[in-house]
Amino acid sequence: MDHRDDRGAGGGEGQAEGAQPLAPGGERIAKVLARAGVASRREIERLIEAGRVALNGQTLTSPAVKVSANDRVTLDGKPVAAAEPTRLFRYHKPPGLVTTHRDPQGRPTVFDALPPGLPRLISVGRLDLNSEGLLLLTNDGELARMLELPATGLKRRYRARARGRIDAGKLARLAQGITVDGVHYGPIEAEAEPGRDGAANQWVSLSLAEGKNREVRKVLEALGLTVNRLIRVAYGPYELGALEKSAVEELPAPTRGADGALSLVAGKQGHQYKAKPPKPRRVQSPASPALPLEAEDRKKYKPGWAKAKVKPSGSRPAGARPAGPRGPKPSASRPGSSPARPRGPRPGGGQGRRG
Repeated sequence: MDHRDDRGAGGGEGQAEGAQPLAPGGERIAKVLARAGVASRREIERLIEAGRVALNGQTLTSPAVKVSANDRVTLDGKPVAAAEPTRLFRYHKPPGLVTTHRDPQGRPTVFDALPPGLPRLISVGRLDLNSEGLLLLTNDGELARMLELPATGLKRRYRARARGRIDAGKLARLAQGITVDGVHYGPIEAEAEPGRDGAANQWVSLSLAEGKNREVRKVLEALGLTVNRLIRVAYGPYELGALEKSAVEELPAPTRGADGALSLVAGKQGHQYKAKPPKPRRVQSPASPALPLEAEDRKKYKPGWAKAKVKPSGSRPAGARPAGPRGPKPSASRPGSSPARPRGPRPGGGQGRRG
């Protein structure tokens, strides 16, 4: 279930065909189901349009229906339980997870990686695949929507590690807002953190209230900076703190005053849920050490074979010539042959030309 479009409810006025008008004091069905933790209000509208939600046995075709405590609401034929008490959690999202319940591309999701023992939760806003840090989770879809709205005024604080030359003047001008590729972004408070002069990567602290899709990355890219790491460190009064990566911690539930205003209390409360242990990886057996060359070249003999004797160095077979300066080789004569004639002038004649 994707939360990127969770920005409020819509739909035309009117009730499902055959549905009975309800008392004016009831609540819209999308709001009731969101508070029960079924899904976000936007997703509930999609479920209604798909004909999966029924009221008192009649399938709804429009979300513009009010329900009361006496009505029976079903989803896919199963009764929807009453809303549980509102709960709020903070989660240290690691990079590499998509903030959705089901990803069409089959990538790992935040909700697949949550520790065991938690109720069904939805996210307050989202962090993209490569971003990390604080992500708020709740079982109350209506609360998630209220915390997301820019009108609530909750500041999101980030730390971005960026590559490039940082211009302090350009960062300061972000306080007036900026338009990138036809999209206007509201005021952003940004400043460079102290660091080593001349470093290829530097950290920038940012604070903003809108949180549009990939806002920090796009804005800094417009200033000539490439973000290679992005961490959300706070969302309103809630901070990431020292929460270990992939862990979840319960927070005090917000309360609503008589005027409907939210009262948020920072601090931690309740049980801390540890991260799931990583899946064991298949470890390849280390390669066997290479044998010495002489051991590799050594011949293997089958049982019963005679092994060749190794000649010791410096030894020579019987009858062999001793080592020494080489002289003329003795002429070898065959048995029964005449001895070799000595070289010299031919007898009875001198040397001359033949006539």
